[in-house]
Amino acid sequence: MGPPGKQRGVGVAGDLAALAELDEASLLGALRDRFLRQQIYTDVGDILIAVNPFQPLQLYGREVSEQYRCHEKGTLPPHIFAVADRAYQAMLGRRGARPQSQCIVISGESGAGKTESTKLLLQHIMNLCKGNSQLEQQILQVNPLLEAFGNAQTVMNDNSSRFGKYIQLRFQNNTVRGAKLSEYLLEKSRVVQQDTGERNFHIFYYMFAGLSSEQKEMYGLLDPSLYRYISKWFGTEDVSQHWKQKYQEVCNALDMVGFQEQEQVGMQAILAGVLSLGNVTFEPQESSGSLKGQFGVQEDELLKCLVCTMSVTRGEQIQRFHTQQQAEDARDSIAKVAYGRVFGWIVCKINELLAENVDPEVELREIGILDIFGFENFAVNRFEQLCINLANEQLQHFFNHHIFQMEQDAYRAEELPWETITFSNNEPVLNLLLAKPLGLLSLLDEQSAFPQATDKTFVDKLNSSFKGNVYFQPGRGRVLGFSIIHYAGKVQYTAGGFLEKNRDTLPANVRGLFINSITPLLSLLFTATISRTGTLMPHMKTKIVPGADKFNSTRKQSAGAQFRHSLMVLMERMYSANPHFVRCIKPNSQKQPGVVDSQMLLQQLRYNGLLETIRIRRDGFSWRPLFEEFAERYGILLIKPDVSLTKGSCLEILQSTDLTGWICGKSRLFFKYWHQDQLAKYVEQLERAAVVIQKVFRRFRCRRTYLNLVAELRAQAQRQQEQAERERCRQLAMEAEAQKRISLPVPVPRKRRPLPCPRPQTAPDMLSQPPVPRPRSKLTEFTPFDNFLHLSGPCPVMGTEEQTGEEAKMKQLKRGATLRWFRETQAQKVVQDDGAFPSWLHGMISRREAENLLIDKPLGCFLVRISQSRPGYTLTYRGEGRCRHYMIEMQPNARYVILGEDRAHASLTELVRYHQTVGIQPFMEILTVPCGQKSSESLDYEALECLTLTHSTSTEESLPNEQPCPPEPPTGKSTVQAEADRILTPLWFRRTKNYQEQQSLDRKKQKSTKEGDNQRAFPRLHSSIHTAMQEIQKSSSASLNGSCTELQ
Repeated sequence: MGPPGKQRGVGVAGDLAALAELDEASLLGALRDRFLRQQIYTDVGDILIAVNPFQPLQLYGREVSEQYRCHEKGTLPPHIFAVADRAYQAMLGRRGARPQSQCIVISGESGAGKTESTKLLLQHIMNLCKGNSQLEQQILQVNPLLEAFGNAQTVMNDNSSRFGKYIQLRFQNNTVRGAKLSEYLLEKSRVVQQDTGERNFHIFYYMFAGLSSEQKEMYGLLDPSLYRYISKWFGTEDVSQHWKQKYQEVCNALDMVGFQEQEQVGMQAILAGVLSLGNVTFEPQESSGSLKGQFGVQEDELLKCLVCTMSVTRGEQIQRFHTQQQAEDARDSIAKVAYGRVFGWIVCKINELLAENVDPEVELREIGILDIFGFENFAVNRFEQLCINLANEQLQHFFNHHIFQMEQDAYRAEELPWETITFSNNEPVLNLLLAKPLGLLSLLDEQSAFPQATDKTFVDKLNSSFKGNVYFQPGRGRVLGFSIIHYAGKVQYTAGGFLEKNRDTLPANVRGLFINSITPLLSLLFTATISRTGTLMPHMKTKIVPGADKFNSTRKQSAGAQFRHSLMVLMERMYSANPHFVRCIKPNSQKQPGVVDSQMLLQQLRYNGLLETIRIRRDGFSWRPLFEEFAERYGILLIKPDVSLTKGSCLEILQSTDLTGWICGKSRLFFKYWHQDQLAKYVEQLERAAVVIQKVFRRFRCRRTYLNLVAELRAQAQRQQEQAERERCRQLAMEAEAQKRISLPVPVPRKRRPLPCPRPQTAPDMLSQPPVPRPRSKLTEFTPFDNFLHLSGPCPVMGTEEQTGEEAKMKQLKRGATLRWFRETQAQKVVQDDGAFPSWLHGMISRREAENLLIDKPLGCFLVRISQSRPGYTLTYRGEGRCRHYMIEMQPNARYVILGEDRAHASLTELVRYHQTVGIQPFMEILTVPCGQKSSESLDYEALECLTLTHSTSTEESLPNEQPCPPEPPTGKSTVQAEADRILTPLWFRRTKNYQEQQSLDRKKQKSTKEGDNQRAFPRLHSSIHTAMQEIQKSSSASLNGSCTELQ
């Protein structure tokens, strides 16, 4: 049995390892031909090559995703979904090995499509582990959120990632339980400076396009053309509309993930302050520019920190003024640090909201996805490009280590006949950059520690230390710089700004000033500490343990040291997992669809080592299990118990199959990359046979139990029949005996009408008998969005099962808790302006009652009902021939989400209005006609059956003409029903005419007294506590004067 590529040919299977002739020309021709046919994915064994099409393709729909669910390799074309499925199945232990954590490494130069590949991988993995929770949608919303704050337009890419991220998905069995995000080296310098043809981070442009004029006024934002940090350029009208839509998507992502509204307001206030800070300019005698209070601190105090430094020497304060250049550097430094901490806080908050909520003793497995900045070589390359290219050098070394070094070392250790394949080893370049104490980053830290050191002294140090190194070249000409020969080519770096960016200092007294800010988020950001890897850590008071890591109490780590530590942690995680590789290729530099630059494509194939990769995948053995691992996993193929974990058992297993091309070593077996899938087929055949055996046995056992029950019932019926026959014979005998007697007729007394038997009095704590069950409505379909689909969750009590006392008590407690939740948090939100409930809102009715209301309604009719067993709602929809029930969750940040949807809503009314135009996934059903009550007199609110014009005196003052209804005699209602009456009474009173008249008078009165500040949709932001107190005093005095005027 051969490889799939050789069976079907490279044109269909898309595996370059099946090429008959292996050289650069055939490799380039195969990739170019497939790309021009819009076949952008190609396999090299188990490695995927993805060529960026620069256009949307119809390759990622739900139907395609279902095709690649547990698919067989070789039956479908190569796809990014196939990599996700392979990693997911391997994580579960379904790929011929024990369950193990996986990682997917996506690499390629800038603009090759790594970010889009990451989103597609997440999409398919979430589809594979689809559960009845909102966590999957929250994880999918992380990428667009981080793109807005961490991506920007560059010369090479319109959506370039200016940071690296590693997403860890945590699974329990086959269900995702949480996620963790790690970020690496955000390019903070982009906040204050962009080269020609580039832009700042996306979020700044999204804010200007998406915020309303009132919101811009609140945040103190002016026309975008006035801001220096965004190059005083905004865009065309079409681009502005696109950015406005993106801003709405970002706001929805923040709501979906769980950010509070106040946190979002504080975050945007800080971003507005960063932009305003860039407009502060300095002259020899004065400074100009206004901060408009976005940072929540005194403006003069902040400006003082920019223009001078305060120090204390022998108890005396010394004020040292900055030069103009120093003041501008301090201004830009504050902007960079503020934005960097906002980004770090977003990542920290995401990890907090998506953290797994399971028992710590439960074993969780992971699938990690690495999406990191691609290799860059611009006209001007700075400190950020050096760090980015260092990360790509590390990834290339990881790839070489797994594909070439480990594999060929195993061949030599097992003494297999093997012709060594040479590859480009970039380990000397990594030593040049990372070695201690004479590596480039170590020398940079050494120079950064000297206050008098400059970029020139740093370059001189490099030239003297690396003289004679073939991978280092000194700079030529007047430009202060140097060159490094990377795996992808030579890159010339401009050394200007290296020391400043590596120090990453913050002006003195600024941290204390921001900690005391009245903006809560800004105070939180600067109270937090920075970890060894550069991530933001919330401030927590902990005990100091002797001998513990005192990193945060010692000198501040440089940016280069933080990046080196984070890379080390990343490599440790990746080496502990089973890797899958996706190599992204950029077909042309003009970003044109359907265009292939052969020279550019060939250059990427060379420095990625794809020719050598194809050769080692074709001739080598990528799967190398030990004898014990193989026998333990595939011993079932021998169909006998107690298989020994020895070499003999392994050979016996392999001889029972048709596999060819494998080799047996001294301690392990060597297989081609396709052997694992072929062995999985044999195991699946046995699993299907086992299922058939189980099915037959269970049928036999159930049938035997059934026949025994039938025989017992028949015997019982026979005994009853015999007993009835004996009783009949006895009655006949008695009648015959009575006829023989001769006696006078005795008058029969007049029959009296029997009195009704008194109903036995039950104890108060005993439950009433459940009603006789009716047949369930046929208009019912169980869907993944039904209210009580999971067996682990509470099931609705329909009255069809006998309830124990504990069950009934639990039902009453849940019902009461839900009613309290509705009264305390939902009542005021649901009631309309006229004081009435919306026509589509029904009370706490059961599922069956909802279906009966919709049974004769038109297609698309719907209602929303209060859940009986949990705080929340359920939307019941009249579909074609059936009803569907969609669970509506209320998130901790007070947003409403239909389970499975990717959009959050501020209110229940907004949710209904939105889905009257946009269908509900996955059936895309649009709400059309709301289902009203049966009649205005008979409502289906159980708690309002006998409430007409009554209202609660605890919440509303009784009107003179209104009298409460006299109490009715007890009808046997439960205490929970009485609680419902008490809760919903004031809501029903809002329907009355007198109440509406009173409301209109109150509105007129409020409108006359609150025309000023109440029209603002957001709270005002003040620059300091002092000005805030002045505002409070002004408003207090104004209200006091208004009260005096009314009294006069």
